[in-house]
Amino acid sequence: MDHIIEHDAPSDFGNTIRYGRKHAKGNPLGSAHHPSYSLENEANLDGTNPGGDGLLPGMVERVTLHILDSDSARRAQLARLAFAAGHHAEIYANAEELLSHAPSSGLVLAHDEPTGQGIAALIGAMMRAGHWLPVIAVAETPETHAVVTAIKAGALDYLTVPQQIAPLNEAVARAAKEAESHRAQRARAAEARQRIARLSMREREVLDRLAEGCSNKAIARDLDISPRTVEIHRMKMMGKLGARHAAEAVRLRIEATGLGDVAA
Repeated sequence: MDHIIEHDAPSDFGNTIRYGRKHAKGNPLGSAHHPSYSLENEANLDGTNPGGDGLLPGMVERVTLHILDSDSARRAQLARLAFAAGHHAEIYANAEELLSHAPSSGLVLAHDEPTGQGIAALIGAMMRAGHWLPVIAVAETPETHAVVTAIKAGALDYLTVPQQIAPLNEAVARAAKEAESHRAQRARAAEARQRIARLSMREREVLDRLAEGCSNKAIARDLDISPRTVEIHRMKMMGKLGARHAAEAVRLRIEATGLGDVAA
């Protein structure tokens, strides 16, 4: 059974917005146990209504936007805009809520808070949890240093908080296109980091030197241990990584560290 509270939407939307928890089986709009928005008699900012497929002519393909913002009013505003643009929205107050829901598809629209740090922290948390999704950062007034930090961390775009459909859909279209080329790489990197996190400090030291091309004897000299001890650590390391040979272990290490310091 649905538990829904109806509220009048702002006059610029001209429709009724319903929000609450969706508990109906097979609900296509969201999780059975996650807050989800829906629109009745969807009206858009240009005064037209979407067709049966939820899209207007020239609009981007419908996606799920995972809106992350600690400000409830801004979350609601962005969710309304997302639905008016023909998308579905899931809302979260913080990264912990997003990660506990663990969505496997869609785009994250995240407010950068604290400014210049929030996006890098979010992406790092997603990578450590193995649940990477493409991220579009937003801020009331984007600052250059914050934009640079977010993009270096892996955000696909950084916007002024959108107020109209066009800027939102343009960003979604760009991010969706870029995400296809990033998704597989990020997924592999996240898995590699999770595997490497299982290693002990000594096993990690052996892996690092193996990746540098060192022999067991060279590793033994560098770590001041016997070659036999190196072999034992190497065998345990390979087992934890699920690597069948040294080249595979090195590949995992390269994939993991290729993310830089984002998830460190």
